[in-house]
Amino acid sequence: MSIIEDLKFQYKIGGIANKMIYWNVGIFLVSIPLFYQFRLGVFDYPNWLAISSEPSIVIKKPWTLLTYAFFHFGFMHLFFNMMVLNFSSRLFLTFFTQKQYLGLYLLSAVFAGLCFVGCFYLLHQTSSMVGASAAIMALLVATTTYQPLMEMRLMLIGNVKLWHITAVLLILDLLQIQIDNTGGHIAHLSGAFFGFIFIKFLQNGIDLSTIVSSLINFFTNLFNKKKSTPFKKVHVNPKNPTTKKQSTIIVKDKTQQQIDEILDKISQSGYDCLTTEEKEFLFKAGK
Repeated sequence: MSIIEDLKFQYKIGGIANKMIYWNVGIFLVSIPLFYQFRLGVFDYPNWLAISSEPSIVIKKPWTLLTYAFFHFGFMHLFFNMMVLNFSSRLFLTFFTQKQYLGLYLLSAVFAGLCFVGCFYLLHQTSSMVGASAAIMALLVATTTYQPLMEMRLMLIGNVKLWHITAVLLILDLLQIQIDNTGGHIAHLSGAFFGFIFIKFLQNGIDLSTIVSSLINFFTNLFNKKKSTPFKKVHVNPKNPTTKKQSTIIVKDKTQQQIDEILDKISQSGYDCLTTEEKEFLFKAGK
C-alpha cells in the first residue's frame, strides 16, 4: 500500500478530527504555489480568502468569515495550530458528537471573524487575518468549561488540571494582545468566549451546532432531491378486497457485517490493533 493510498485510507476511516487536520494541511500545501511570495518569504492571501478588517469587504465577501479559518501564514503557524487542534479535538470528542464538533468549529470561526472586524473597525486599523486558532481555542475552552478538573499528564511537569493549560494559553493571549499580532489574539479570545457560551447553552438544552447541521442537511437535500414519481391510479379488484402484504426482510450483507466488526474493533482498540489481513480487507472494501 503506497503512502498516498494509505493517507486516503486513513482519511476515509478517520473521524471529523482527522478530516479537519487533513483539510487544513491540504489547503496549506495547495496555497504555497498559489499565494507564497518566494522573494519576500511571506504568504499574500487575497481578500476573497483572508478575512479583511474592512466591514465593506466582508459584506461583499461573507464567505471569508469561514475561509480564513483554513489558511495559514507559514509552516510553523500550521504546525503549532495542528498540534493544539489534535489535542483539543481528542478531548472534545471524548464528551461530544462529531456534529457538535463541526458546528462549534465553524460557528466559532464566524464569531471570531466578526469580533476581529468589529474591534479593528473601532480601533480605526486595517489588517487581514488567516488561521484556525480561533476555532481551536473554542474547542479547547468548550471542553475545559465542561470538564475543568480533568487531569492531563505533561512531560517534565506531571499531572495538571485541564483548566490550568487553558488558563495559561488565555493569559498569554491577553499579555500579547497589544504587543504583536493583535488581530490574532482578539480572534483567539473571541473563539474561547464562544466555546464557553456554546457549553453554557448546551447545558441549558440549546445545541447551537444544530444551526450548522440544519444548513448542511438543507443543501444536501437540495442538491440530492429525487425526482418526484408521477401519480398512478390504482384499481382495486372488488372481488378480492383484501390482499396479503408481502414482508421484506433485510439481511445484512456478509461483507458489510465484516466491515462493521472491523470498525468496531478500531473504535475500541485503534487502527494499529488490526491484522494485516483485516487492513487489506478494509482497504479493498473501501474502493
